[in-house]
Amino acid sequence: MFQKYTLCFDIWGFLLFLIIMIPNFIWFAVPAPNDILRTSSITETLDTAASVCQIFMVAALCIFRNSDRDRKKRVTPFIIIAAGCCLLYFLSWIVYYKGIVNVIVVLGLTNPPCFAFLFFAIDRKNGIALTPILIFTICHLIYGVINFVV
Repeated sequence: MFQKYTLCFDIWGFLLFLIIMIPNFIWFAVPAPNDILRTSSITETLDTAASVCQIFMVAALCIFRNSDRDRKKRVTPFIIIAAGCCLLYFLSWIVYYKGIVNVIVVLGLTNPPCFAFLFFAIDRKNGIALTPILIFTICHLIYGVINFVV
């Protein structure tokens, strides 16, 4: 399985991570009105697992390249879906900054970035990244539901 992977820097994986992080950087600097995200988490162990998986996920997206993937620089359906997930995520942040906090907004802040990473990895045929992405997605969803929905 690992024979078809090479170690090399994938700028597109890194750019996707930076794009997803833009709203987070803004949030760190400028609090939102009705900012429930700054409350203490009751899922600290799960949050730690999510953080570890996030590190492995980003590393896998940025440094492992599958030699079986299509090398042509083209827009595929998976990339379009990943871009759509990014747009949904940004829209959720805009709504959140307007002071609207509900289940849809919390899920919009939770799921779309994970799905963007997932569809990017599928497009790149990066099976190494899939496991940490899926674990991160599950942990991130549970965190959002337990801390802000239930």
